[in-house]
Amino acid sequence: MHTTLKQLTSFEAVARLRNFTRAAEELNLSQPAVSMQVKQLENQVQAPLLEHRGRVIEPTEIGMLVLEHARAILDEVDALSAAVDSRKGLKIGKLRLSTVTTVTYFMPTLLRTFCQQHPDVEVIFNVANRQDQLRQIQDNETDIAIMGRPPDDMALTSVPFLKNPLVIVAPREHPLAKKKNIAIERMADEVFLMREAGSGTRGAMERLFKENKVPITTSIEVSGAEALKQGVQAGLGLALLSRDSVDLELKLGRLVELDLKGLPIQRDWYLVHRSKKRLNAPAAAFKHFIENDASGLLNRAR
Repeated sequence: MHTTLKQLTSFEAVARLRNFTRAAEELNLSQPAVSMQVKQLENQVQAPLLEHRGRVIEPTEIGMLVLEHARAILDEVDALSAAVDSRKGLKIGKLRLSTVTTVTYFMPTLLRTFCQQHPDVEVIFNVANRQDQLRQIQDNETDIAIMGRPPDDMALTSVPFLKNPLVIVAPREHPLAKKKNIAIERMADEVFLMREAGSGTRGAMERLFKENKVPITTSIEVSGAEALKQGVQAGLGLALLSRDSVDLELKLGRLVELDLKGLPIQRDWYLVHRSKKRLNAPAAAFKHFIENDASGLLNRAR
């Protein structure tokens, strides 16, 4: 086989995005050019690699096999580039960073300092829920993700760098607002606002109630931490949230943290990337920055 990197890159983009037009836009090529590269790869393999299932393009069985190897080859090419840049001592290029919504409450503080230290790095900052983050990591759409507890069933390198306590918050006029040492069983009678499926805080809340055998009798699904806070302030119900996301509201007295037995849930924020991924120079510099400076910077800012 005389496969080229252009063929592999084009095929990987189409297979990941499930669309020739979007793949062409991402690669800054025309759609016919991308189609030609994929067709040439299919001729090399002597088998169809993509098929239409309704309006969606999906890899065939052989296409999945080729996709796995294509990503491994492209990862090695990225690793070569990263190794050369590292040897040169370069700290230029792009950093693709994915974070969950809650991280946006403290990430700008970190990015400001990092960008001051590395002015030649272009940061692409994407906010996604946990499910989308894991897909981005798997599909190599991001260099580094900042998230809560990483899953155990993926080959990931994860570094805890900051405490992330989860608390249950209520409006300041709630009957339990001034109570102490509240039993978790009291929560069975409350209405809870919950994040959308795929959110890490929703998963943590569901595990908390399941472990304590407390049913969630009434819930309202709300998309996004900001909408969740506003809903609690309006008296729609209670919510489990990262303390980082409600720090201002707690200080201003707009919300109260309920004093529940067994809470807060003690978690950490993690820097995460694929275990086999060779970080480019900007990503390696950001990882070093997070490991060594993030906690101190944020603690001083609080």
